Amino acid sequence: MAQYSGVVFFDLDGTLLNGHSLVDAATGQAIHQLRANGYLPIISTGRSPLEIKEARRVTGIDTFITLNGAYIEHNGEAIYKGVIPTPTVGQLIRIGNSLGESISMYTPDQIRTTLDTPDMRRAYEFIHTPIPQVDPDFYKTNDILMLLVLTDHNDGRYTFPLNGSLTFYRNGPFSIDTVKKNESKRHGIERVIKLLNLGNVPSWAFGDGPNDIPMLEYVDHPVAMGNGITPVKDRAEFITGTNTAGGIIQGLRHYQLID
Repeated sequence: MAQYSGVVFFDLDGTLLNGHSLVDAATGQAIHQLRANGYLPIISTGRSPLEIKEARRVTGIDTFITLNGAYIEHNGEAIYKGVIPTPTVGQLIRIGNSLGESISMYTPDQIRTTLDTPDMRRAYEFIHTPIPQVDPDFYKTNDILMLLVLTDHNDGRYTFPLNGSLTFYRNGPFSIDTVKKNESKRHGIERVIKLLNLGNVPSWAFGDGPNDIPMLEYVDHPVAMGNGITPVKDRAEFITGTNTAGGIIQGLRHYQLID
């Protein structure tokens, strides 16, 4: 197993990605230099593996924590899957149906949704991702790792009855990331560090949103993006520039991880 001088975790939306949900060429080059300098870059995101292929291509990153910690892959091998119990998925979908709101269902390689609604379309347009196929019974024959509640205001209708079974992250104006109880980027990082024997090297994490807080609290050096929310900045050792103005490069240079 390769020996690394350190490990660096990157959120995607609002962090490694620009305003068009792409990795800038200069940022991609910085990640390649980071690896060449002996550091392991790892993606840590709420997105699914399907939605990060372009980011992986530009950066060369082959270890990733996706679906808010529910699916982890290293060098092409799945090393963790956090499956939501089927009855719990059904309960959440029934709440969505009663409100006329869509629930999207995620496996490592497929995305399906229950209803075609304006909020659903706005949510996927917001993150520049294709609209998923409608298949309300998809969960009955597939292991679901994450649910996306497509609502802009009914948070409590979902969180109150299911807070004991699920963890909810409001990461956008039209949607709530929903995973198995206590699933998080932090727990994903813990699993990766243990599996790859990285506990004796320093760790960094770059993030901007609420689902980044657990991982920022865990690593040695938490870095907040300049566009990040206040609770993220409050937990940061360093606040770098925005995701659209070279913030990743600035942060890596601050810690002398790249030239």
